[in-house]
Amino acid sequence: MGLHITDDPAADDLLSRDPLALLIGMLLDQQVAMETAFAGPLKIEQRVGTLDAAAIAAYDPDAFAAAFSQTPAVHRYPGSMAARVQKLCADIAANWHGDAAALWTDGDPDGRQVLTRLKALPGFGEQKAKIFLALLGKQRGFTGSGWREASAPYGEEGSFRSVADITSPDSLTKVRENKRAAKAAAKAG
Repeated sequence: MGLHITDDPAADDLLSRDPLALLIGMLLDQQVAMETAFAGPLKIEQRVGTLDAAAIAAYDPDAFAAAFSQTPAVHRYPGSMAARVQKLCADIAANWHGDAAALWTDGDPDGRQVLTRLKALPGFGEQKAKIFLALLGKQRGFTGSGWREASAPYGEEGSFRSVADITSPDSLTKVRENKRAAKAAAKAG
């Protein structure tokens, strides 16, 4: 099953077939539209010629930041986000044999173990880790026991809380509406 997050078939195809691309998209998903964040991995691949974790980690930091800054920018904060992507890739290269999918496949982990592994990554706090775990369970076939509980509330079936729930333009609209309502409720209360 292919992902439908960015409204760009090439970017969605890359996210669907490359676990590191999906992980990088999740890392970039802050202070920019979800579509922009998740389209970032394709821009990176096109500009630096690879999405290999070790190669990105070893890439000259100034040149990597320059690639992030090209128009259209990969992120609204190209310098700091380029550095975060390189740190993430260095961690994947050093601790996961360069294979992002190993985070959720090595040793047949359950939902709690994957959540712990994700939270240990540079740039992944509790919420981002839970959302990514929900995305793995809902759309990428992860079936480790307890994934819904570990990713709560993002793992709830039928919810429209995050990128984990985006499967079509209609579901994107529902996620946006839910986020707006949550922000308004937080502001009011």
